[in-house]
Amino acid sequence: MIILPAIDLKEGRCVRLEQGLMDKDTVYSDDPAAQALLWQEQGGEYLHIVDLDGAFAGVPKNQAAIEAIVAAIEIPSELGGGIRDMETIEAYLDLGINRVILGTVAKENPTLVKEACRKFPGQIVVGIDAKDGLVAVRGWADLTEKKATEMAKEMEDFGVEAIIYTDIARDGMMQGPNIEATKALAESITIPVIASGGLSTLDDIRRLVEIEASGVTGVITGKAIYSGAIDLREAVALTKGSN
Repeated sequence: MIILPAIDLKEGRCVRLEQGLMDKDTVYSDDPAAQALLWQEQGGEYLHIVDLDGAFAGVPKNQAAIEAIVAAIEIPSELGGGIRDMETIEAYLDLGINRVILGTVAKENPTLVKEACRKFPGQIVVGIDAKDGLVAVRGWADLTEKKATEMAKEMEDFGVEAIIYTDIARDGMMQGPNIEATKALAESITIPVIASGGLSTLDDIRRLVEIEASGVTGVITGKAIYSGAIDLREAVALTKGSN
């Protein structure tokens, strides 16, 4: 299992939101590239970047910060938020992002996901954000009737590389990830699942490592490493069996 430190961008700065609410943000850094470099130095193996303004606007919004991050780091990165068409996917991959994350558009325009997987094999990830097992879209503003497991199976058929699963009731709340829902989703498909939302202690990581055999191959952490609740170096060591 790998740890993916998160950088959430809002107006060019690193922030964390509570339950996806844009007015409940905490600013952690005015220099996203320096922050990305710090996570790399502390053992982060894959950087998870979210363009929050883009997610809400439906178009990329933090281009300068994203370019600076990619230029600063050597570890691979993935990016989501406001990616709604093939041109944007291609532009980010050309920039040096290793894989793009499709969220809202995966629910609203599944054909794009299918075409993107064909054109960029291994570089398309789908983010499924759910509440009570149902898919939420548009920066979590809208709850749909679709089950997360049903959507995950569809995306697997399209050829996506992995699913990022977020329980939005827990995101940014430091209450621990939804282990049961994450395990159930992972067991319903054969592609990897990356857990996201609510990570708060090293014990949470231990619990996720226990379900790694179900197909949970990574975990995204944001608020916990920014606040100091989790030491990134210790977390990485734990996934390597060093603790």
